[in-house]
Amino acid sequence: MKAALIGNGMVASTHVAALIDSSLVELTGVFGRDLQRASAFVDSYCPTARVYQSLPELTADDSIDFVIVTTPPNARKEIVSALVQASLPVLMEKPIERTLDAASEIVGLCETHAVSAAVMFQHRARVSSIKLKEILEGGEIGDIVAAEIRVPWWRAQTYYDAPGRGSYERDGGGVMITQAIHTLDLALWMMGPVSDVQAMMCTTLMHRMDAEDWAGGLLRFESGACATLTATTSFYPGDAESIRIQGTKAHAHLENGVLTVSSLDGREERFGEDANGTGGGADPMAFTHAWHQTVIEDFARSISDARAPLCSARDALGAHAVIDAMERSAKSGERTEVIST
Repeated sequence: MKAALIGNGMVASTHVAALIDSSLVELTGVFGRDLQRASAFVDSYCPTARVYQSLPELTADDSIDFVIVTTPPNARKEIVSALVQASLPVLMEKPIERTLDAASEIVGLCETHAVSAAVMFQHRARVSSIKLKEILEGGEIGDIVAAEIRVPWWRAQTYYDAPGRGSYERDGGGVMITQAIHTLDLALWMMGPVSDVQAMMCTTLMHRMDAEDWAGGLLRFESGACATLTATTSFYPGDAESIRIQGTKAHAHLENGVLTVSSLDGREERFGEDANGTGGGADPMAFTHAWHQTVIEDFARSISDARAPLCSARDALGAHAVIDAMERSAKSGERTEVIST
């Protein structure tokens, strides 16, 4: 299958590396709003790819099977609208948009036109993540009682000095919607939807930025399980994100690509291998492109097989809804219901 790429920012090179290694999907071309920058990107990372001169030129290319969009979220609506009109399936980098309402509008647009849409939540593609979901669904943990979700990351001020980064206008927020959304999505994928939250959000003395670099929340899942969530980019030098799930039969600890399951009878099992970095430190791109490759190839197969992808855009709205509720709770100081998506 053939894919086009829209956007040539920080994460775009990871997508290109994944496509280069793929025997299933070929990169045909790249489009960016700044044509000179797009040309330089192609020369550096994918010299055999075409540089589209405009979005209409891209959508008119009949050889394209789907499009990968890696633009900032504030540039999504116009692009996705054009792709939908051309009946081109779309795989979007997270987040879908800046707010829950805007993200829901994009998802609704894709569904109205029966265009397949997915989101790059690559942490779902880890071997250890897939194993934990299988264990949970198989009942080996028992009923879920409680969970702990942690994202103790670090970003230097130079990261936020880039125009628009960490702002509501371009990104839709700070650590929650830009970084912690991955781990939050993983927790929802494992444990199901959240019913309500109590949250605090703030900008610490470590950064000068528009939105939050620290967030904490108490989450209650529809299953009745409770969880704590802490996420930050102010913890130097940064550490791996983690999810701990306590069940009536066992405790599961997922961290840095390794899953440890400790049964209440004393048995312990380990699955997966150390990921050697997930982007939690000073270098936000210090992670493998293999997970991206898995998601891209799954999306390609989902189109061919006419099935749902690993993370559909509709499914991705769950994390948006929890972040929206956390923001409302942080402003009001009250426990807040999560809007059903």
